[in-house]
Amino acid sequence: MTPEPVLSVRNLNIRFRDETRVTHAVRDLSFDLGVEKLGIVGESGSGKSQTGRALMRLSPPSAQITAERLRFGKLDLLKASESQMMRIRGNEIAMILQDPKYSLNPLIRVGKQIAEAYRLHRDGSMRDARDHAMAMLEKVHIRNPERVYNLYPHEVSGGMGQRIMIAMMLIAEPKLIIADEPTSALDVTVRRQVLSVLQELVEDAGASLIFISHDLNLVADFCDRVMVMYQGRALETLPSAELGRARHPYTRGLLDSLPRLDHPCAELAVPVRDPAWLDAPSGQ
Repeated sequence: MTPEPVLSVRNLNIRFRDETRVTHAVRDLSFDLGVEKLGIVGESGSGKSQTGRALMRLSPPSAQITAERLRFGKLDLLKASESQMMRIRGNEIAMILQDPKYSLNPLIRVGKQIAEAYRLHRDGSMRDARDHAMAMLEKVHIRNPERVYNLYPHEVSGGMGQRIMIAMMLIAEPKLIIADEPTSALDVTVRRQVLSVLQELVEDAGASLIFISHDLNLVADFCDRVMVMYQGRALETLPSAELGRARHPYTRGLLDSLPRLDHPCAELAVPVRDPAWLDAPSGQ
C-alpha cells in the first residue's frame, strides 16, 4: 500500500494583478512529496520561491492563488483559517530563508531568538526554552554554544548565522521544511558544512524537505528528486541520480551552461527557451 504523501499539490496557479496586466507566476503546478528531499531548480522568476510561500500561505495580498488540491497531510491549506495556519507555521511547516542578516532581529541575542521560537510552539518555561536552544546550537555543530547564545547577529559569520537560522526553524521539529536558497550567500566550503548539518537534522526528525536552489550540481548531490521549473511550469521531474540523463531541452541547456573541469570549453552554452513550453503538459 502506497503511503499517503506528506504534501499533495494539483494544478497550483499563482497570479499577480495590477492596473495594467496579470503576471502568471506559477502555472498548473502538480507534485506529491513523501518523506524525501525534493529539489526545485530554475532561473530567477521561474516560480520557485512563490511556490514555497504559497504552501506557507505567506503570499502578498496581491496574489491570487487557486489549486485543485493543496493538501498537507489531511489539511486543505487553501481552506484552512488563519488561526490554523498560525499553528501550522513553524510547528508543522518551517521555512529557512536565504540570508540570516535579513531574517534575524539585529537587536536581540541569537540564543534568545531561538528560545523564543521554541516557546512560541511548545509549552515551557524560559529555562526550558534556553536548554532546548542550547541543545539545538550543539546539534547544528556550533562550538561553545554558551558563548554563541549571547552574541548578536552582527557578531556571527555567515555560515554560523545560517546554522542559527536552521536551529531556530527546526527547534519545533516540523514535518515539512522549505529551504529557500539557504546556502547561496555562503562560500563552497561553508555551504557543504551547512548542508551536512541540515541533512543530519532532516534525517533525525524523519522530515520532508523542499530545497529551492539555482545550483543544479548541489541539488543533484543533496536531494532525492529534482523538479525543473520554467516560467511557473514544471517541465521535468526526475531522480537526482538521473539528472545528467535529463531529456527536456531546457534542463539540458541548464546543464550544458555549467562549467566543467573535465570538459573545458572556450564558451559556455546559452539555454534556449521555447514559448511552446508554456502550453505543453507539465512534466511529472
